[in-house]
Amino acid sequence: MNLFRRIAALLAAVVAAATLNAGSAAAIDNVPCGNRDDLMKIWLHMSGGSPEPYCFANGGEYHLRGLGWWVTKIWTGNNRVQWYGDGRWQPAQPIGKWTTFRWPNHPGGVRVEGFRIL
Repeated sequence: MNLFRRIAALLAAVVAAATLNAGSAAAIDNVPCGNRDDLMKIWLHMSGGSPEPYCFANGGEYHLRGLGWWVTKIWTGNNRVQWYGDGRWQPAQPIGKWTTFRWPNHPGGVRVEGFRIL
């Protein structure tokens, strides 16, 4: 019976730790764009494709799977935003709220591996 209590206590500690970590983790969500302008909207495409808008809500990081993702425009909505490319978060100072961000010298966009809402 003593062994059972130890296992039960250990299991309770593991569940409590997992619950605390899950509660404090940021959860960025891909959401339908609709007519909302408060969401972050990012225009993404694969190499050779046409840009399509994707919308996100809530703070956190979103990492793109696979190679060859490009971003042509970001609308920050009611958020501060950075993208990840060339091995670092850019720009150093996040893009401010209610801002459209483009790369005029790169009409096809820039390569991106992820982005985050702060």
